[in-house]
Amino acid sequence: MAGMHADDTAPVGVVLAGGLSARLGSDKRGVHLFGEGEPDLLNRCAALLKDVVGEVWISVRDCRPNANGYFWLCDEEEGLGPLGGIMTALRVAQGPVLVLSCDLPFMDRSMLERLLAARTQRQPDSLMTTFVQEDTGYIEALVAIYEFGALEWFRKAADRGVYKVSRVVPQELQHRVSYSREESLPFFNVNYPADLEMARRVIRALTV
Repeated sequence: MAGMHADDTAPVGVVLAGGLSARLGSDKRGVHLFGEGEPDLLNRCAALLKDVVGEVWISVRDCRPNANGYFWLCDEEEGLGPLGGIMTALRVAQGPVLVLSCDLPFMDRSMLERLLAARTQRQPDSLMTTFVQEDTGYIEALVAIYEFGALEWFRKAADRGVYKVSRVVPQELQHRVSYSREESLPFFNVNYPADLEMARRVIRALTV
């Protein structure tokens, strides 16, 4: 029966910020899309998580403990990408984690609250609560809540050389939240210079 769980522990918020930003050409974490006086992408995402879950960690390659007031968590195994960051976070937390990629400039509190609310309705054996685009079936594996039991699947994926996070937890162990194309702006991510320019255009359009 949905809504009945052995572990309803509040998740730790984890900003995934360990990427090389090679495609962008500069460190995306420090990008100020909303103006120099506003938080950069990293701190904006951290503040969003803090609002909804309280405790926030920053998952990185270059560890700077407690920088910017947050605990910076270094990957225990190098070269695994986001999979390694989530695996390390689960090991350290020994409980659920809500992960959020740092390159989502339009993510908002309401979407994260929607994810947290959906988690309370998951099946008892569900290990991942995530969003799915209803038209394409694409899941947002880097905006998701992973239960501690998912760690076993992350270990198996790493051992097999499977680093794509969306392929780690089997579909039957996922609890999915549908969103429409009209609701897709929070999932727009910045990978390339063209993405930055598009984000700036959207911001200008929204502020006119």
